[in-house]
Amino acid sequence: MALHDTLLAPVALRSAVLDNGLKLLVQEVHTAPLVSVWCWYRVGSRDEGPGSTGVSHWVEHMNFKGTANIPRDQMKGIVERFGGMWNGYTWIDQTTYLETAGRDALDRMLFIEAERMANGLYEPDECESERTVIISELHGGENDPDQLLDTEVTATAFRVHPYGHPTIGWIDDLRSMTRDDLYGHYRRFYIPNNATLVVVGDVEADDVIGRAEKHFGAIPSESEPARISVAEPAQSAERRVVVEREGTVGYVKLVYHAPAAGEPDFFPMLVLDAVLSGAKGVNLWSSFRGTPPQRTARLYTGVVDRGLASAVSGALLPTADPFLYTLSFTAMEGIGVDTVEAKALAEIERVRSGGIQPEELVRAKRQLRARLVFENDSVTNIAHQLGYFETVTGPGTFPLLRSRIEQVTAEEVWDVARRRLAPSNRTVGWFRPIEAR
Repeated sequence: MALHDTLLAPVALRSAVLDNGLKLLVQEVHTAPLVSVWCWYRVGSRDEGPGSTGVSHWVEHMNFKGTANIPRDQMKGIVERFGGMWNGYTWIDQTTYLETAGRDALDRMLFIEAERMANGLYEPDECESERTVIISELHGGENDPDQLLDTEVTATAFRVHPYGHPTIGWIDDLRSMTRDDLYGHYRRFYIPNNATLVVVGDVEADDVIGRAEKHFGAIPSESEPARISVAEPAQSAERRVVVEREGTVGYVKLVYHAPAAGEPDFFPMLVLDAVLSGAKGVNLWSSFRGTPPQRTARLYTGVVDRGLASAVSGALLPTADPFLYTLSFTAMEGIGVDTVEAKALAEIERVRSGGIQPEELVRAKRQLRARLVFENDSVTNIAHQLGYFETVTGPGTFPLLRSRIEQVTAEEVWDVARRRLAPSNRTVGWFRPIEAR
């Protein structure tokens, strides 16, 4: 077992790798008698090809259905007996599971995650039952105009990269997948050398490492799973998608190909988004809960304050490969989506032609600094950020977030606006409501 210490200012982060390849990140936070355990797997919808879309998300669901040594009806109770919570999610680059509870529950939480890694059951009846649940979830999303439009625009923006299909999958794939497809995906990716275990809270790092060795050390490593490696061709012309269904209000999405988290453009783009739509931060787990500070954001003052839209939001998230920067607008009732689009594009062109003002840069950085603080306000959020960035960008990115933001200049923001928000890099989506027949 190789151990080394790294620095996560202002306190030390302990890192270790077990002999089977499982990486451990342990952050001691002694402000309350709590501990959060997250187990991250480098598998998501980017690892799915035609015919298997949605398999990573479905596997995540199955891993709440009991294991060889934990009956299904007892999994949740193990954590709840300690007053804790548990959850999990799947997205494009990762799948993760978490428990947060009193520190006395640490051993039980590690036991759950070791069981989840090695001993999932995947009973045929449970797989079939969950197929119904997931298809129902997909239909529910299709009934939400904003979510439906997001799915269609994303699929239109991507031609070859698997980021183009939804994490929940396409309906025909969900109908045709078998129990063996699910279990094969589970066994291929749920291996210790494809995982990172993160523990944050009122713990001692040496003790956590010893307990992790006890629970996970006997799980064998396997060959690294094959990855889909494909580069999305550069977009050369604007694309459009129009969805017309029954509804009362319209939605507009302006989507641009965006940099991956490890690219130099990412942080100037993050500041640009804060100027355009308000700072959200970089925490997929918590950044999009609540309304960002928008009152002075350009698209808020230019579109919402003028009575054309009731809401505007921006989304730029850290991803392993280049993904999308999405600007979403909810039209006011009676306002056409074409009107909303025209005004939004006019505001974007103002930034592309003239850049941003010094006070906008200062305000955006201040707001982003505040978001970074909010995103680390609990052991659960700290553990999420450590595991997320370790999975998506590898070691070293998370501690540097604040300094990378501080280094951004107004010239870099202007440059990224000119290049990244060009019409040829844009996909426009409309949800145009029609009257019920």
